[in-house]
Amino acid sequence: MHILLSPPVSFVIYALFGLLIFLFGKSTAPNEDTTDEQKRALYGSGEEAPEERGVPGYKPFLLISLFFALLHLAVLVIGTSDMNLTAGIYTAVVMFGLLALIMN
Repeated sequence: MHILLSPPVSFVIYALFGLLIFLFGKSTAPNEDTTDEQKRALYGSGEEAPEERGVPGYKPFLLISLFFALLHLAVLVIGTSDMNLTAGIYTAVVMFGLLALIMN
């Protein structure tokens, strides 16, 4: 039973299981109708497609994502550690890092 829990064997099992799900979905999906040009159009509501770019990029969200990544990592590390001096120092460093991200 322990051989099934080893990472290479479990990866192969999950990969085969994912392949079976993919093949089942592909076999039950309807065929694509390529004759109707309206179904293949990029924008189909009767209006002209907007010319400007829809998404401004990731730059406005970078600080928010770094904040939440640092916060979640800190919660995981502090939650799994016992309360000792190292965890206290780590908590202080994370708090200063979060403060620096907020002040930016």
